[in-house]
Amino acid sequence: MAAPAKRARVSGGSPLTTPCPVRRVTRAPLSPPAPGRGHATCFSPLAAWPRGGQSDGDAVAGFLRWCAGVGLELSPKVAVSRQGTVAGYGMVARESVQPGELLFAVPRSALLSPHTCSISGLLERERGALQSLSGWVPLLLALLHELQAPASPWSPYFALWPELGRLEHPMFWPEEERRRLLQGTGVPEAVEKDLVNITSEYHSIVLPFMEAHSDLFSPTVRSLELYRQLVALVMAYSFQEPLEEEDDDEKEPNSPLMVPAADLLNHIANHNANLEYSADYLRMVATQPIPKGHEIFNTYGQMANWQLIHMYGFAEPYPDNTDDTADIQMVTVRDAALQGTKDEAEKLLLCERWDFLCKLEMVGEEGAFVIGHEEVLTEEELATTLKVLCMPAEEFRNYKEQAGQGEEEREEVSLAIANIPKLQASWKRLLRDSVLLTLQTYATDLKTEQDLLSNKEVYAKLSWREQQALQVRYGQKMILHQVLELTSSFPE
Repeated sequence: MAAPAKRARVSGGSPLTTPCPVRRVTRAPLSPPAPGRGHATCFSPLAAWPRGGQSDGDAVAGFLRWCAGVGLELSPKVAVSRQGTVAGYGMVARESVQPGELLFAVPRSALLSPHTCSISGLLERERGALQSLSGWVPLLLALLHELQAPASPWSPYFALWPELGRLEHPMFWPEEERRRLLQGTGVPEAVEKDLVNITSEYHSIVLPFMEAHSDLFSPTVRSLELYRQLVALVMAYSFQEPLEEEDDDEKEPNSPLMVPAADLLNHIANHNANLEYSADYLRMVATQPIPKGHEIFNTYGQMANWQLIHMYGFAEPYPDNTDDTADIQMVTVRDAALQGTKDEAEKLLLCERWDFLCKLEMVGEEGAFVIGHEEVLTEEELATTLKVLCMPAEEFRNYKEQAGQGEEEREEVSLAIANIPKLQASWKRLLRDSVLLTLQTYATDLKTEQDLLSNKEVYAKLSWREQQALQVRYGQKMILHQVLELTSSFPE
């Protein structure tokens, strides 16, 4: 995914409240991976089971015949298989592959989207009535229709899909388990928003549409639970074509679509293949040398572990996810600053500063500052917030007045992690207090998690969900504790 330099969480990060950055794979090649697999717990978000009683071999053979029939060209150097992959179906190199080699090419006519499905004309005519916050309704209706059709041309493709009742997204975990295992990570809040939005979208748009066209949608697919499962499928399996750079600020993001073959590839941050878009084809191209017998990995984007588990149902084990991040809620910084006020007058002044930051659109009640391993990804927002909350009262009055006249100057402050010790003492104190408050939101401390991870026998006895949630929590806490160490001294 082509991720911007700043990855601020918006509205709790729910992909159903803002257009979701599903797999728009345009990242530059990374350095070759170290020898050996080393990613045994990373997997495709949707480990697949053959449908209709087919064996693995029959399902793959049927899919390959379908590929040939629709013009989906697979290199003879790659194989679709369960063998040699980290989990589920994946793709393995039959022969060594060099960077730049084409792995497969998918013609646009083979993509499954509202424009290629058998009810495309109806979906286009009713487009205005199918608009929603997520923008996914037309694709979901296309899937609902094609899945029920016994003669759907997509059936061989569906044969490699997962069993929908066994998806591991946190939205399918019992609420108590989700809150217990993922407290503090931001995932429970994002899931709750998803569930509310899914239910609202289904009852207000999807069900009325299916009932109005009951000849096209059998009663078996008019189910909120099935709709929720397909939302998870789209969340994890679909791709979103990036806009042209000149259109980034002018157009809504492209709608998601299903890309056969590309959605079989598993994910790691240090991937070895990349999806490229052209007018007629989508091409998967090797970005690193891939030895014979090694798995071909795509990337689902620059995803932190909380995003991976939320959208795909898995996390990368620490420290493999170089894109992992930790969040400090913006209101937590405000709360930390309020802790330092001495009287009501100081509290009122701090609230005035916060309101000013809101008007500058630097903070929001549901936003978060995002901290990576090497840099603060919301650098401008955090630097401005620390500056405004910590500056002397007279300086703030002048700064606010200049901003009102459109004359304020924004200083370039580097918030690379290595530069945190060089920040002003007041900034470091506020940042440290904010991290301490954030750490209090988790149910366990770092040492407890370290003890679990270091004891292989105990770790192996944890359930899959417990292991994945542990990796999410631990990665976030390691980043937060790094910031804590760097803000531990306050030279005057």
